[in-house]
Amino acid sequence: MKVGLIQQANGGDIASNMQRLATKIRRIARDGAELIVLQELHNGLYFCQTEDVDVFDQAEPIPGHSTDFFGAIARECGVVLVLSLFERRAPG
Repeated sequence: MKVGLIQQANGGDIASNMQRLATKIRRIARDGAELIVLQELHNGLYFCQTEDVDVFDQAEPIPGHSTDFFGAIARECGVVLVLSLFERRAPG
């Protein structure tokens, strides 16, 4: 099995980061990767060195926008994607 790994420098613009990842996923899938692994918390800037409530608004539901976005790319490319998301906690 051919595995592809994606590590990229991210900025604060989540949509831009996701589009750059999509481009890279498509490229390495064309090169034959069947399993593609993305870096931890790949949609934005890495913030896990401290617990900061200011980043809690980046949490998202699962399923949600990112699972829909990356699921569609995985189906399009016929690959398995391994990714991590900052999951929104259920109320209470």
